[in-house]
Amino acid sequence: MLGIAKKFFGSSNDRKVKSFMGRVQRINALEPKYAALSDGELRMMTDAFRDRLAAGESLDKILDDAFAVAREASKRVLGQRQYDVQLTGGMILNEGGIAEMRTGEGKTLVAVAPVYLNALSGKGVHVITVNDYLARRDAEWMGRIYRFLGLEVGVIVNGLSQGQRQAAYAADITYGTNNEFGFDYLRDNLVYDRREMVQRGHHFAIVDEVDSILIDEARTPLIISGPTEDRSELYVIVDGLVKQLIQDKATYDLDEKQRQALLTEEGSERIEEMLAEAKLMAEDSAGLYDPVNISLVHHVNQALRANTLYQRDKDYIIRAGEIMLIDEFTGRMMQGRRLSEGLHQAIEAKEGVKIQPENQTLASVTIQNYFRLYEKLSGMTGTAATEAQEFLDIYKMEVLEVPTNRPVQRIDDDDEVYRTAREKNLAICRHIAECHLRGQPILVGTVSIEKSEQLSEMLKTYEYKVEVSRTLKKEFEGKEKEAKKAGDQAYDIVWETRLRGIPHNVLNARQHEQEAYIVAEAGLPGAVTIATNMAGRGTDIQLGGNLEMRMQRWRQDQRNQGLEITPEAAAAKEAEFKADIEAKKAEALAAGGLFVLGTERHESRRIDNQLRGRTGRQGDPGRSKFYLSTEDDLMRIFAGDRLDAIMRTFGVAEGEAISHSMLNKAVETSQKRVEQRNYEIRKNLLKYDDVVNDQRKAIFEQRQEFMDSDDLSELVADFRRDVVSDLVERHMPPNAYAEQWDIDGLKEKVQSTLGLDLPLHDWAAEEGVSNEEIEDRLNAAADARAAERLELIGTEQTRGLEKQFMLQMIDMQWREHLVHLDHLRGVIGLRGYGQRDPLNEYKTEAFSLFEGLLHDLRHNVTRWLMTVEFRFQPPPEMPEFQEIHLNPGTGENEMANPAAQSPEQQLQGDDRARLPVSALPPGWERTSRNADCPCGSGRKFKHCHGALV
Repeated sequence: MLGIAKKFFGSSNDRKVKSFMGRVQRINALEPKYAALSDGELRMMTDAFRDRLAAGESLDKILDDAFAVAREASKRVLGQRQYDVQLTGGMILNEGGIAEMRTGEGKTLVAVAPVYLNALSGKGVHVITVNDYLARRDAEWMGRIYRFLGLEVGVIVNGLSQGQRQAAYAADITYGTNNEFGFDYLRDNLVYDRREMVQRGHHFAIVDEVDSILIDEARTPLIISGPTEDRSELYVIVDGLVKQLIQDKATYDLDEKQRQALLTEEGSERIEEMLAEAKLMAEDSAGLYDPVNISLVHHVNQALRANTLYQRDKDYIIRAGEIMLIDEFTGRMMQGRRLSEGLHQAIEAKEGVKIQPENQTLASVTIQNYFRLYEKLSGMTGTAATEAQEFLDIYKMEVLEVPTNRPVQRIDDDDEVYRTAREKNLAICRHIAECHLRGQPILVGTVSIEKSEQLSEMLKTYEYKVEVSRTLKKEFEGKEKEAKKAGDQAYDIVWETRLRGIPHNVLNARQHEQEAYIVAEAGLPGAVTIATNMAGRGTDIQLGGNLEMRMQRWRQDQRNQGLEITPEAAAAKEAEFKADIEAKKAEALAAGGLFVLGTERHESRRIDNQLRGRTGRQGDPGRSKFYLSTEDDLMRIFAGDRLDAIMRTFGVAEGEAISHSMLNKAVETSQKRVEQRNYEIRKNLLKYDDVVNDQRKAIFEQRQEFMDSDDLSELVADFRRDVVSDLVERHMPPNAYAEQWDIDGLKEKVQSTLGLDLPLHDWAAEEGVSNEEIEDRLNAAADARAAERLELIGTEQTRGLEKQFMLQMIDMQWREHLVHLDHLRGVIGLRGYGQRDPLNEYKTEAFSLFEGLLHDLRHNVTRWLMTVEFRFQPPPEMPEFQEIHLNPGTGENEMANPAAQSPEQQLQGDDRARLPVSALPPGWERTSRNADCPCGSGRKFKHCHGALV
């Protein structure tokens, strides 16, 4: 019944997309109007739109005109006119949804209209990409349209200075990666002056490859950390012991599904003996699991994980002596990303590279909670439907599939499953050779760097037979091992030869810098490209080649040779390239278009769909197929033994494969199970982080209030009164008898916290005195001491110190709080054994810890401000700059004349002693340290005569 209803009424997705199409027709109707405007008049429309918004009109009211203007600008600047489906995608983005559009449908251009529309409000639009290359490319490429319309464009990439970042965020439109935006948010909440902050709010964001960023990247939080003590020697020693231990597989259990490695009972006993022999365990400890050895146990566990779960060239590579993590979804290096809790150091010890110090968390935020800061969040990708529920649950974003501009002609063949990886690899090589020989470009997708390089080595040595007509024999002259007459044919005589090696390109994290060029050439006839995942490459595989990339290379070659690039030469070369591309495209189409071959199924269906989506763009023909074996990770973990037994039962011979649509369904079911498990992990991570997120917001908001305020004296006084109240309540409990009061303890705390030596015993001995009266006396004494210190230090200095102490203390307390929460998170799961919900327990404990943070903040700030002795010293001496001004008459340097020097310059060496205040001219001793010096030097008093007293 549901199928019949869909047929007549369309799906929910179809109905929503159709509603946008009506608006597209209205935008199309405006095209002649804006096409008639000059460039200047079109640019002036931006000011007109801003005036309308300032007058109270909504973005929705001006959408039709703004989209029409953006399309007209695209036509004039790039020569590209958005299709109707691209405008539809733009409207989905404007409403805060996710536009799922197939590869090759021009997602980059889809974002132009909604970005332009939302940038008109002046609050800033952020366009988030998956890497710095795409951020730079899109900021330059699409930026030409925005600048043509009078908008400013900035780009945030690694290595920018603070000033450059501020300028980029101040622009109307800012491009950058999710990591850069997230870390800038965290850094902004570590600065001590609002003027040092770079971001100006979170208004509207469009996330390119939204599934990659908001799903795959969201498994781990963004963390800013600082180094702790160096324990590299311990990592090396423990790593050596664990390597000996794991030679016997009975000493540990490996669970690849859950990504866990645990010592068995035998393994625990063996490692305890080895650690005792190495004299690493505490002498008086009862065993390895004694509390005093908890750090040692942690090192052993991390070394075990590093040596059993993390594989070189799959999870990481070594580059320039550093461990570089590999993103399993994109196949890219994650620059600057490190595993936490000592695991990265354990991998460094395993590989024998320099061990970097462990880090302490200073600030952190999950990807989910960062992007939920935006008032309006949208995204685009080619594969989001499989994760639609997660997007809705976590981000409140609805996924809508946008139809293709032209019908899809791609054919997806059933998977072929072989018993062993060797048989599968031989079948893959044979298929690649066939495509290469008939001139069909083929893209081969692998799941890891290691697998891509293994396949590359196989292709270099693979031997295959070729039948060649007599007219083509010259091309194979000297290559054939034997040539024989195969019989007279009506068309020609056929010769047979055997070739060795298939030319190919490899695209993985090692070729990261060349990826755009490798992808651009993957559509040439007979081209073979091996790629480790294809998510977010940002460059389309165009049959026949990519004109833009060819022109870029030609220009670079001309510059390298020192040759001038004239407009005439560029136009001639472009025409030559276009003709060549058209001819090669026709050749590739005749061979069947791009063939996509998957060497293994990924645990995420989206990654497989992204690979498949590379072929059949814009109505081109294409084909895709996956080759599997029972030894593949996904098959082996979930169904390898059972499937292998079935194949043996049915007598599947070596080299033969089984292929059926039901088998495809079985693989898809396995993938769904993995995806569901990963979703639960992410959701669980988010539930725990949501507890911290409320506290994080409160702390960050409090910090900003501190930074924005020039006078925190009232808050400091409140803190002081709260501290006095806490001390009295703790040592003189309400409703307690005077004999039960802890006056000695109160006196000690008042002395250490408030710096006051008061006759508390005498006060307590007074007849009828109450704890409230003693609290009032303490408050009065504390206020008096604060007033004395204010007069001693000066109002301006005191206000600055209060602000500085507040910010430093709140940061210190927050860092300690994060450490406590990390430890709590690590053990809270054990509460489940007591039939208690770990999440509820975590919420309760985290709240108690946060209350403790606020309590400690009040006490520490009060203690610092009431007891610390201040010594004001001159600022650090600047480097010695020699000031020179030559006298025209004598040729001498006038600035070397002692009479022209400042008081500080005249007092050098032992003569630069401190002068008594009485040495200052009358009245000068009362000058504020931040006021201009009365001598007229133009410097502040504290940097001039005030520095000498």
